[in-house]
Amino acid sequence: MSVDADTVRRIAHLARIAIKEEEVEHLKGELNAMLAFVEQLSEVDVAGVEPMTSVTPMAMKKRVDEVTDGGIADDIVKNAPATEDHFFLVPKVVE
Repeated sequence: MSVDADTVRRIAHLARIAIKEEEVEHLKGELNAMLAFVEQLSEVDVAGVEPMTSVTPMAMKKRVDEVTDGGIADDIVKNAPATEDHFFLVPKVVE
């Protein structure tokens, strides 16, 4: 993929970056170099490579996935004008 001058201007506009006309050619070269590097990365065979969180081996901290009510349902609805069984009651807006 190659970036032309119009694409550089459009990217700058979308990113809300003001660029001068003399900067367009330089930025075009920079963007094309980045895209060429990304294309090189797609050639790397990563079959069988495990996903990792860091370059150093480490175990992720995990917590037990338990469903709870948080233990503070009364505190949550305490200031509500109307509640029922720890739920907020709201006026009906659709018939």
